[in-house]
Amino acid sequence: MLSIWAPDGIPEIDAGTDLTTVVADAVGTDLQNGDILLITSKIVSKAEGRRVDALDREQAITDETVRVVASREHPNGVTRIVENKLGLVMAAAGVDSSNTPDGTVLLLPVDPDASARTIRAGLRSRLGIAVGVLITDTVGRPWRDGQTDIAIGAAGVRVVDDLRGQTDASGRPLTVTITAVADELAGAADLVKGKAFGRPVAVVRGLPHLLTDDDGPGARALVRDAEKDMFRLGSDEAWAAGFAAASAVPRGNPEAGNT
Repeated sequence: MLSIWAPDGIPEIDAGTDLTTVVADAVGTDLQNGDILLITSKIVSKAEGRRVDALDREQAITDETVRVVASREHPNGVTRIVENKLGLVMAAAGVDSSNTPDGTVLLLPVDPDASARTIRAGLRSRLGIAVGVLITDTVGRPWRDGQTDIAIGAAGVRVVDDLRGQTDASGRPLTVTITAVADELAGAADLVKGKAFGRPVAVVRGLPHLLTDDDGPGARALVRDAEKDMFRLGSDEAWAAGFAAASAVPRGNPEAGNT
């Protein structure tokens, strides 16, 4: 049976806080082999000293940006969808100004997979049990309104469930079905963590088959390769890039069709 819960009692996290100790104190007596811990990236960032002074949040976003996917002005400013240094495509590069003092912002962890591995190893050493760890963050989605949580870091968890080669209930072969179970777990855990309840950690029980003996590939494996990305630019940006490319073709070039 699948169960998900989020413990109370997680204190405010500061730079240098030992998250293994915090998590173990909050849920250690309830944890079992095969459980999966889901930890909000915000407290990982705080513990790792990723809070920075930023009177200009837009500059902080720029500093974390590798590639602009889309940018739109609106009455309250500008929304930028960008690829950040982790390869994640998200609004504002994941730079967060909520639940942090005025004049500061939180950046995402430098390496969320490494953060997950550290916490997993620490819990194994302290509690003597094998659990999976997912680091989660909130994103919007193309084609859909609203936001949900996804996994941006992982250790000891199969982040996808590859069903290719199996058959469906009607006996038809599955040829493309790869379920992003880490993201599904992140979204489910957010239902019990909430955004304003002070519960940044959740526990999932009942899916031990998703755990791996080693740390596994991490959540980085969920990032789609550029050559497979059919939606690499926003609609306006794609149109502008195509127009610029067409304009750069010299007149009279046979390849341009102007013979």
